[in-house]
Amino acid sequence: MSGQTRTLRLDPIGCRAHGLCAELLPELVDLDEWGYPVVDGDPVPPALVNRAKRAAAACPALALRLR
Repeated sequence: MSGQTRTLRLDPIGCRAHGLCAELLPELVDLDEWGYPVVDGDPVPPALVNRAKRAAAACPALALRLR
């Protein structure tokens, strides 16, 4: 998908607040006061796409997607 804009999407219902995504990708994922991730939907910088893929793949609840 070279050259295409990639974004992180979060399923807020599926998320179980494990926080692994924020540990693996702190540049793009913040945690709210309850420990749930917050993503802004902005394009993922090309330099972070591989790390974003790993963070999405590591989500135990499969609630984080890279599109």
